[in-house]
Amino acid sequence: MNAVRVVEVVKTNAGENPHGVESKSLYDTEHAAVTHISLKPGEQLKRHITPTDVFFYVLEGRGLVEVGDETREVGPDTLVESPSGIPHCWYNRGTQTLRFLVCKVPRQTEQTRVL
Repeated sequence: MNAVRVVEVVKTNAGENPHGVESKSLYDTEHAAVTHISLKPGEQLKRHITPTDVFFYVLEGRGLVEVGDETREVGPDTLVESPSGIPHCWYNRGTQTLRFLVCKVPRQTEQTRVL
């Protein structure tokens, strides 16, 4: 068994999701899950609640992230925390693709609730 697992985003197939955007699962174990999201200009994630803590890491582009009652514009190399049970969403109102990682720790066992 190989100890190193390498995942290349460009070689990973996108999965279906309730948001209708490009979403690629990069890491999924019983302990954590990491998903790569790409939002084209004008796309957004629907407002939703996850039953576990989430943090986002912006790779490229700028976007608006809404967590609870707060909205912030964020760009590359920024980490955003979203506690479990708090509504959150993302918006790409810019002219470039917005790419970020969604990290759920621990991995959720209940469904995400779209609002």
